[in-house]
Amino acid sequence: MKNQDIQVTQMPKESPTEAKIQAWLVSYLAELLEIDSDEIDVTIPFDRYGLDSSALVGLTGDLEAWLGRELDPTLLYDYPTIDALVQHLIEESKVKV
Repeated sequence: MKNQDIQVTQMPKESPTEAKIQAWLVSYLAELLEIDSDEIDVTIPFDRYGLDSSALVGLTGDLEAWLGRELDPTLLYDYPTIDALVQHLIEESKVKV
């Protein structure tokens, strides 16, 4: 499946909450993998879902567009689960505000 097939929803007007970021990531991953979102475990590393580096870079780019802020392309290697990534993004947004 190609990342171009996935719909990226409109960027939130205010800083998204932890729950909104997590929901976006779960939905994105479920759509990418063509599975139900309830099959996504936020504590399982992205690579265990079979995502290659191209898919991870695509996810990072789409997340960057949705959040409206620049993200390091290697972010998913440093924070390899949805849970870890969300916590990092929330902490990072608190520092920059």
